[in-house]
Amino acid sequence: MSMELLDLDKLRAQPLARDPFPFVVVSGMLRPGRIGEISRDFPEIGDGGVYPVDVLPLGPCMRELVDEISGDNFRKVVEEKFGLDLKGRPPMVTLRGRSRAKDGRIHKDSDDKVVSLLLYLNEDWPHQTGNLRMLRSPVDLESTVAEIPSTAGTMVIFEVRPNGWHGHHKFVGERRVLMLNYMTGADSLARELKRHRFSAKVKGFKKRIGL
Repeated sequence: MSMELLDLDKLRAQPLARDPFPFVVVSGMLRPGRIGEISRDFPEIGDGGVYPVDVLPLGPCMRELVDEISGDNFRKVVEEKFGLDLKGRPPMVTLRGRSRAKDGRIHKDSDDKVVSLLLYLNEDWPHQTGNLRMLRSPVDLESTVAEIPSTAGTMVIFEVRPNGWHGHHKFVGERRVLMLNYMTGADSLARELKRHRFSAKVKGFKKRIGL
């Protein structure tokens, strides 16, 4: 598959930060001429929360992006960058369309995940809040090591570690993010997908009955 959407050379060229945990931030990961197509094909997500891509109506350009970012060519670049072997670590791709007041609290990702990635897909981002921060502290949003702008084409990838704290100041509104996690194995992937699908189903039910 040709890499028409993602500029992998930019990821290859960007140095890996190792303090306080391994991560890399890359801007301009999306080819500029394709951002409008991706924005057009992003599914309508009226609720907060995380949705597996297989429960959403993806347009063709979004489907191309999902296939590309979860493919072997992209995985190999991530492996090289982090010095990890991710074969046998199945990818899980999810989307978030909106941020809620409760989102962004400082946390570290679960032990079911080996590497986490966020690719921002907001064509316009004039906001000062809502930008993800890599942190030194589990209790202080100002212990910032790096702040990642939520503009289209900005990507952050980090190795999941016990001290991998991250979060953002409260933001309520549209905030489009594609998330990729390399899971520890098939069981963890199935468990996470089941949880997210159930949540999506409940939200759909509540919407139908007007809750």
